Amino acid sequence: MRFHHIGIACRDLDVDATALTVLGYRAESEDFTDPRQGIRGRFIIGPGPRLELLTQLERSGVLEPWLAKGVKAYHQGYEVSDLDAEIERLKSAGAIVVSAPQPAVAFRGRRISFLMLKNLLLVELIDSGRG
Repeated sequence: MRFHHIGIACRDLDVDATALTVLGYRAESEDFTDPRQGIRGRFIIGPGPRLELLTQLERSGVLEPWLAKGVKAYHQGYEVSDLDAEIERLKSAGAIVVSAPQPAVAFRGRRISFLMLKNLLLVELIDSGRG
């Protein structure tokens, strides 16, 4: 397991990206849109951890629970070499699968899955493609 990013919920990608330039962050790659997940996103890098800025697509309420409460940082992403085995390991420790494995545009079709840990931390597991 290797740390990849912190997911940040946004109403507007450009507004949040601009606000983070004061800390030295800049776009790492082009924006992506993932209709299956109902999001548009942008990875940014800087002096701290990689951030994944995410906004929901029109008619998608996937981020609304966090946005409505003013929560910005809402998940941590980790690359794993065996996605299915890691899901089972976390489930055996009490995690709940929130989103079953599915291909993700942000990772060129590699599978991802979201799980809620017992302490209510939402984690995204990203298949490294090296398994």
